[in-house]
Amino acid sequence: MIYDLEGEANMSQVVGMLYSAVRENSERLKSITVGMSQEEVDYKGPNNGYNSTAQLIRHITLVDLNWVYRIKGEPLPNCFEEKYGPMIDENNQLPMIKGQSLNTLLAEYARVIDMLEDVCTQLTAADLHKIVTFGHENEKQATIRWGLWHMADHNRYHQAHINLLRKWYKGKNVHINVTFSI
Repeated sequence: MIYDLEGEANMSQVVGMLYSAVRENSERLKSITVGMSQEEVDYKGPNNGYNSTAQLIRHITLVDLNWVYRIKGEPLPNCFEEKYGPMIDENNQLPMIKGQSLNTLLAEYARVIDMLEDVCTQLTAADLHKIVTFGHENEKQATIRWGLWHMADHNRYHQAHINLLRKWYKGKNVHINVTFSI
């Protein structure tokens, strides 16, 4: 297999390249979670001190879903918070997720990637310069181009956490002082 970010035929070149980076990382997320049991999906690391794989996948899903709607220029419909819960809980932490199957979590995320693909087919290169706001506490501004890049980068960032959780779960001797941030 040859990996490339040449983009999608039905998208402008730059949009297609950015979308393919997001899509590639969504595929990688599936590959690094293959074979996880429900116990491992819910595992929260040593002393239950970290976010579980379930929490991280749901978080990635919600962040990307929010970006899809920002890119569309629309507010996130309330039905998604009802379905997936809030981005962060009252303690400013990722909400607890337990008992959700890996297949369900990945299928929910795949639907978001499909939504992103639909949005990206409508974007032009000029649209990438549009400014959107994001952030839950301090409103920040970014271009749509940055938002697409951020989706890929953010996914990969939390994949590193999932890989570490897998090592801990398998009992490997991993001594790293880790602080996860969302």
